[in-house]
Order: sequence, then C-alpha cells, then structure tokens
Amino acid sequence: MLQPRITQLKANDRIVLLSHTTSGVDWQRAAIAEALTGFCKSLAKELGNKGITVNQLQAVARGEEAALPWLAFLLSKRSAFITGQSIAVSLPRRHIGLKPTALHDKVVAITGAAQGIGLAIATQFAAEGAKVIGIDRPGNPALESAMSALNGQALALDITSADAPQLIRDAAAKLGSGLDVLVNNAGITRDKRFKNMPPDYWQSALDVNLHAPYHLAETLAQNGLNDEGRIIFLSSISGIAGNAGQSNYALAKSALIGLTHALAPAMQNRRITVNAVAPGFIETPMTAAIPFMIREVARRFNALAQGGLPQDVAELVTFLARPEAGGVSGETIRVCGLNQIGR
Repeated sequence: MLQPRITQLKANDRIVLLSHTTSGVDWQRAAIAEALTGFCKSLAKELGNKGITVNQLQAVARGEEAALPWLAFLLSKRSAFITGQSIAVSLPRRHIGLKPTALHDKVVAITGAAQGIGLAIATQFAAEGAKVIGIDRPGNPALESAMSALNGQALALDITSADAPQLIRDAAAKLGSGLDVLVNNAGITRDKRFKNMPPDYWQSALDVNLHAPYHLAETLAQNGLNDEGRIIFLSSISGIAGNAGQSNYALAKSALIGLTHALAPAMQNRRITVNAVAPGFIETPMTAAIPFMIREVARRFNALAQGGLPQDVAELVTFLARPEAGGVSGETIRVCGLNQIGR
C-alpha cells in the first residue's frame, strides 16, 4: 500500500508507521517490530532530501488511545526535525484530548535557561501559559533579562551545589502548589582527546552534565515534584554515537539515557513520566563559533541535510510535558534530522 504512494508525496509531508510493542517471548512479533524500525530509518534517509519525515509509533496492547496525541504531534509541523525515530507508547492511558491550555499555570523549572536551547524551551513553555523558573549560573546577566521578557522567575544558582534541589523547591512553592516539570537542560563541554584530558575536564563535565541532573531528579522526585509530573533530560547524539574528543561529555550524556530508562518504571506508580531528548546539530550561538567547514559538514550529516533550530528541541520538550503525552516514558527521542551515525 505504501510503495505506490511514495511518488505522490510532496515536500515536507509526514509518514508515521504504526505497530504494536512486543512482550514475553513472541519472537515473531519482536522480529517484525525491529524490522519496521530498520525500514523506518532507511525510508527516512531516502526521503529526507525533500523534508519528508518518517517515524514509527509502537503501542502496547490497548494503548492505541494513548498513541493518538503522539500521532498528531508527529504529523504536525512541530516535529519537523524529528525523523527515523521509533517511539514506544508503553503506558495504556485514556486519550484525554488535545487541550490548548494543558500547560496553563504549570510550574516548570529549566536549567541552563539563559540562552540557546534552554531559552527556547523556556520561551515555548511561557507561550503555552506555564509559570517558568529559569535557572542558570550566578553572574550570567542574560538570565534576568531573558526571564523578565517571559514574565518568568530568574533563579541564579550553581546546579552542582548540594542545596540546589531545595532552592528550586522553594522557588516552585512561591509560584503555586509545587513543581510540575523539571527540565535538566544545562550542559558544558570540556573537549580533549582521552589521552590528553586533564582530571579537571573530567570532573567539571561529569558534575554539570551527569551528577547535577541526577541529584536534582532524584531529590525532587522524592520531595518536590508533583504527582503526574514530568522529568525531562537533555542528552545528545554524542551520548548515542560517541564523538572523538568528547569522551567525558559522551559518557555523561549516555549515562542520562540509562538513568531515564531506569527511573521511568520507578515513577510509574505516581504517573510521573521520565524521558530524554537527544539533539543533534542545532544552530545556536555555541555552534556558530565552530569553524565554517566543520559546521557545514555537521549541518548536512543527517537525512534532512540541514541543522536544527532550538525551537525544534523546545517543541518536543513541551509536548512531553503535556498530559496527553503521558503514554510515553523511559524513551530517548532524537531531534537530529536522523543523524547518519548512532542508532
């Protein structure tokens, strides 16, 4: 049915493949599900030069209703830089409908919110009516002005400090009935080849990129995050595929994927979802500083042959925070235009 229609597709069209997840030792279904994943990625690479995206939704038995909001998202322009992804809708939930005001008055804490991807995430949450707590390092003048423009609350703190969860908890309490969404976005790079990497490069990269988000998520999940809340980690394509000169960064970002997978079932009884988002090459002030030729190669090293925008990441993060996205937990979703490396 699909093959004859391929030539009828127009630029920027969408394809979503629907299947069921497997359980137990149903080898045939497991093989079929994995086969569709390979097919999805291959077709996405064939059609990407036209801006066409191809994704796969795998739903548990009786989970079709929970997959409907995800189907709508993947068919929309909000998913423009998401392609070649297989997303498991693992929690059967009643479809509550798409509500434009679903995030209204929700309290959202975002680390690394002063610029780049973090600022785009904060802006999108504010646009959808959320109460935003923008967190960034002390001494960053951009934080106050950015949050003022969004009518958000600026919270300057060192996320690696022991009292960071308490300070976030206190800020959330002033805005309402506690924290609804925690977005662990802050990150740093300290790049060197492994043989030349000094101990302080290791320590600082792990402190900010792994230890801090782990500590914030663990502590606030125990005391501070509301039931039916959301924990969202920002991983990276480097955490999936690795990157020469970034062994410290890749280790930390890969660990966040493992943390996401392990933490999700532990939060299920409170209907808290835990997911990770793994951006690829995103056009930010940081990537603008990369030498021109390296930047051009990185831009085109994906099926869509272009760089993504911070808004592309923000669209997925805010959707994950919405109630209707609650059928997905424990997943890592790439926003990379289907980078040519990594699974």
